[in-house]
Amino acid sequence: MSDTSSSDSKATLVEECRGVLHVYGDGSIVRSSNPSFNVPVNDDGAVSWKDVVFDPVHDLQLRLYKPLDSAAGSKLPVLFYFHGGGFCIGSRTWPNCQNYCFQLASRIRAVVVAPDYRLAPENRLPAAIEDGFLALKWLQAQAVSDEPDHWLHHVADFSRVFISGDSAGGNIAHHLAARLGFGSPQLAPVRVRGYVLLAPFFGGTIRTKSEAEGPKDAFLNLELIDRFWRLSIPVGNTADHPLVNPFGADSESLEATNLDPILVVAGGSDLLKDRAEDYARRLKEWGKDIEYVEFGGQQHGFFTIDPDSEPSNKLMLVIKEFIEEHLGTV
Repeated sequence: MSDTSSSDSKATLVEECRGVLHVYGDGSIVRSSNPSFNVPVNDDGAVSWKDVVFDPVHDLQLRLYKPLDSAAGSKLPVLFYFHGGGFCIGSRTWPNCQNYCFQLASRIRAVVVAPDYRLAPENRLPAAIEDGFLALKWLQAQAVSDEPDHWLHHVADFSRVFISGDSAGGNIAHHLAARLGFGSPQLAPVRVRGYVLLAPFFGGTIRTKSEAEGPKDAFLNLELIDRFWRLSIPVGNTADHPLVNPFGADSESLEATNLDPILVVAGGSDLLKDRAEDYARRLKEWGKDIEYVEFGGQQHGFFTIDPDSEPSNKLMLVIKEFIEEHLGTV
């Protein structure tokens, strides 16, 4: 779209997200091809990767990673990683996402699957969650195929799958956990062993203490949180929509749902911290296998913003220990 539009409404910028997404008064949307994280890709050659189309209808791709030095004949667990971005921005191709997936593959010793998903406001929720489910069905199709992708099939242990997500990706991971239930029977022979929710992006109409009193200059501040929800919630709904608030008035209770183990991670200075902590507390009170880990003083997304920091390194160990604890038997 030209910046010299003759229409005032068309030239009026209504919403903007991290310089990447621009929504104008006439409803037109312009996306920049540049990522909001302008950092170098740290590819040292220790991890092999490639892209695969998993949903040709919407031309959605996922990026596969595997450590190159994996022993011949040995199978590695599979770890899904859904990127963040408030359901509005982000991509598997962004350097921050790619760098984190390199680390996950090499340090956890896993095959990492990083799917893209449709973004809002062009595709409001539940599009992203449906795409997450489709990515899992793609893995199931690989597991049963007579002509599988050998790059993946020779190294992936389909009976040991973990689903993780960062921010909006953590929200997707939660909804997949609730949808699939314990043992993920509808994905057989793929077997999900656990979920890792990294600073999950949940909301609600009533402000939490961390939202109301958090720093105005936070990396993910309240204004941006509200903007992401405005653009991604189904039209006509509020932040208590079941896809936003797992404990809203219209949300189905999870008390009777049998879930696989879940690790919930939050930064102590993240405005979303109270929601993550409340999520873990409620599920634990209902007898679910929940582990909650908080990193004091850390902001939203600290592990991708500064992946080499001491807290980020500690988090990688926490994730590795959680996966090893719940690997199960072949």
